[in-house]
Amino acid sequence: MRLFVLGGSGFLGGYVLRAAAAQGHQVLALARSAAAADAVKARGAQPVAGDLGDPARLDEAFALAQAPGGCDVLVCLASLGFGHGPAIVAAAEEAGVTRAVFVSTTAVTTALHPPAKQVRLAAEEQIRRSGLDWTILRPTMIYGDAGDRNLSRLLRLLARTPVLPVPGTGDCLHQPVHVADVAGAVLASARSLQAQGHASAGGLYNVAGPEPIPFGQLLRACAGAVGSRTRMLPVPLAPLVPVARGYERLSRRPRLRAEQLLRLAEDKEFAIGDTIRDLGYAPRPFADGIAAEARLLGLAP
Repeated sequence: MRLFVLGGSGFLGGYVLRAAAAQGHQVLALARSAAAADAVKARGAQPVAGDLGDPARLDEAFALAQAPGGCDVLVCLASLGFGHGPAIVAAAEEAGVTRAVFVSTTAVTTALHPPAKQVRLAAEEQIRRSGLDWTILRPTMIYGDAGDRNLSRLLRLLARTPVLPVPGTGDCLHQPVHVADVAGAVLASARSLQAQGHASAGGLYNVAGPEPIPFGQLLRACAGAVGSRTRMLPVPLAPLVPVARGYERLSRRPRLRAEQLLRLAEDKEFAIGDTIRDLGYAPRPFADGIAAEARLLGLAP
């Protein structure tokens, strides 16, 4: 296949580009800067200059990606939470792209109302109304190596701290997904769109781990992966939220947000039966994935 990838220089993009190259696909990837161009080139893709925030440059990039011969599938890994969705859909339709895989997130199902939720839902709705043969993937929390921004931090913390305050009861369910499994689902979706019958066209799929696990069990698996004997100290969630909000107001780049704490009180359990059926999806167990991440980070005992 000939793929045009948006977001190829990011965390998930690295896995998708390397897997696509290993499978023999021809991959072009949007690059906003020289650094991004170098990154996608190192991952086996041909960079195409363009900027999601500049409609004119984006149209030019799509025109380049379509010639000669056109791209078989557009793969959008770039976050839909920054408001670029309408421009991407418009540029794709203008360039004559017919098939597209978009990566969204299960975070749009939260009962909370962060600003990005409505932006993402509006983008999904525009994709549905478009003339594209589309597939939307909604991954849960992605983990797998140093770029995941979530469990890699937790593993490092568990490797060095004797006591860890744990907000909430630890009973709420989580269903993290390994980044390589998400990349596999992305490429399976692209293959399905290209194939006769378009099995995944018009499909919205959850991309999650094989089963939900309580947060306490997740913590124990992470601790085991790094050989940690950290004592988990439960802390009531309610008084932590206003503290986190104050920290957000005072910090330029807060490493913890009140919304993240509140999300710990929500079950994050997602059915993946249709993903397994239509995309041949087979996610690895969390214990295996987190142990592999600990080894990759050099934290395994």
